[in-house]
Amino acid sequence: MSEMNGAESLVRSLLNSGVDTCFTNPGTSEMHFVAALDQVPGMRSVLALFEGVATGAADGYYRMARKPAATLLHLGPGLANGISNLHNAKKAGSGVVNIVGQHAASHLELDAPLTADIEGLARPVSHWVETSLSAADVGRDAARAVQAARSAPGQVATLILPSDTAWSPGGQVASALPVPARAPVEAETLEQAAAALSGPDSLLLLGGEALTEENLERAGRIAAATGCALLSEWANARMERGAGRVPVARVPYPIDMALEALSRYRRIVLLGARPPIGFFAYPGKPAVLTPPEAEIIALVDWAADLDGALAGLEQAVGGAGTVPVLAPPVASGSVSGPCTPETVAAVLGQHIPEGAIVLDESVTTGRAFHGATLGAAPHTWINNCGGSIGYSLAAAIGAAIACPDRKVMTLTGDGSAMYMPQALWTMAREALDITVVIWANRSYRILLGELSGVGVMNPGPRALDMLSLERPAIDWVGQAQSLGVPAARVERAEDFALALEQGFSEAGPNLIEVVL
Repeated sequence: MSEMNGAESLVRSLLNSGVDTCFTNPGTSEMHFVAALDQVPGMRSVLALFEGVATGAADGYYRMARKPAATLLHLGPGLANGISNLHNAKKAGSGVVNIVGQHAASHLELDAPLTADIEGLARPVSHWVETSLSAADVGRDAARAVQAARSAPGQVATLILPSDTAWSPGGQVASALPVPARAPVEAETLEQAAAALSGPDSLLLLGGEALTEENLERAGRIAAATGCALLSEWANARMERGAGRVPVARVPYPIDMALEALSRYRRIVLLGARPPIGFFAYPGKPAVLTPPEAEIIALVDWAADLDGALAGLEQAVGGAGTVPVLAPPVASGSVSGPCTPETVAAVLGQHIPEGAIVLDESVTTGRAFHGATLGAAPHTWINNCGGSIGYSLAAAIGAAIACPDRKVMTLTGDGSAMYMPQALWTMAREALDITVVIWANRSYRILLGELSGVGVMNPGPRALDMLSLERPAIDWVGQAQSLGVPAARVERAEDFALALEQGFSEAGPNLIEVVL
């Protein structure tokens, strides 16, 4: 029997550590890993036609599976193509294990065309970066990468694998390493937070895993006992929502709306959330969204024991016997008329299936969605936490693979979707149950608002042309069909409702282009 090479030890060590899914766009330096997939059963390998789709899928997978997947990327340029969604994954607290091929040590000396500073590229979007030095190190390094990725709240780990460490014999299989425990809440800070939550001018601001169904019930009881308000961060990695659950509004995205929403609070307790700041700087407007006189109590950050913190806070304020406010079901009835942000929001509220996973990248169209869907059937809502657009189509792949028994819907503007339309091909290839909704306003609509936000009140024709997606208009139905995804185009709210019903009734992917 031939001696195990480094690539086979890598696959076996990943499996030992619970990583059984790999999103990949491999190249020559990764061929021994690809070959090892035939030798070692148990690793599901999902092909993407662009590395950003692979990294975004790994992000979506972690948010729903609560365990990391691997990506397989080709050298520095392959990693560079995936960086935007690794940025989003890092900002969301998603655990990802990147395996990045590298030239053999002897070939690096020749400065071949694809030679790059892979470690330098990886560090800004990774919490942990290592390069294996020999075949004997690969398995151990893989186990360490998974341990890093599983560290709370979830981290991006990048393991660089020179091709000679993959093909050389001497591979050693490593066992899983222990996951570091989450830090407990400090008793003194808990008492301070409990004292601060009193009346409508106090706020409990939630983020991270404080937004699970169980933790939201705890937060609802805390609010009922103290009279405090509940809010979440603007962008959340995952929130459980819908009728019968505790409703939590989000800090608004537009700077003026956020300042107004937070102006009433004098005591703010942060639980898994960061202090609210503006998404961008604007002339003459503050970057910190809370009033200068507001007292900020940072109870625990998102890497701490949020379950224990909420349980302790509930006990400290005497909330155990209180009844939280729950979201009532959305009103029934038909919605008709042209597709507008308001009419499509109402349709979504009525048609989100129970147990659905909704990935929202509707930056402008979706500002009415939150309120309109609070009473929809119980579902999971996922936001882009890093702001790098083009994540939702890719993340939907990972969510669907993590939860094959649940309906997945992704909501995205046409501008954002054009960053990674290759994701549609992977959805078709894997027969994933995903309904893709494209808001076709045929512009970078978010940037029209940002022009006025930075003080440009009368943009000229050249500026406006840079924000238009006309000349030509994108044919999303044709594009989807060319990539194997059935598609339809609608312009009226009643037709949108029918298209959603049909899409949810069938297995496999489908796309709805909504012309606004």
